[in-house]
Amino acid sequence: MKTIITAAFAAFTLMSCAQVGSAHLNVADFAKALQQPEVRLVDVRTVGEREQGFIAGSENVDWNSGTLLEQMAATDKDAPVLIYCASGGRSNMALKALEKAGYTNVHDLTGGMRAWLAAKQPVDKP
Repeated sequence: MKTIITAAFAAFTLMSCAQVGSAHLNVADFAKALQQPEVRLVDVRTVGEREQGFIAGSENVDWNSGTLLEQMAATDKDAPVLIYCASGGRSNMALKALEKAGYTNVHDLTGGMRAWLAAKQPVDKP
């Protein structure tokens, strides 16, 4: 009996880790995810950072403004949401905040805009 409980706990733990890890996408997977219909692409950098360039189709919701959840309120909590920042720190915090608020299909760009640029992906400028 103890073995069965231990095995079940281990399986649950591994599945939980797999789900958390899948929320972070590399550049190639993030670019593919952008092709989903109805995807909401959110740039959580500051306005000044965004002026240096941004991913086409993204909207700016500065993480530091503290208004992310308010600005996401009209979004279906099961709809695909992609988030990025400069290097991945703020987008990871935004991802966690959205997941805590009940959003189920949120992903962030590992390495952020730096990784996107290093991979020579297209960028728009204002």
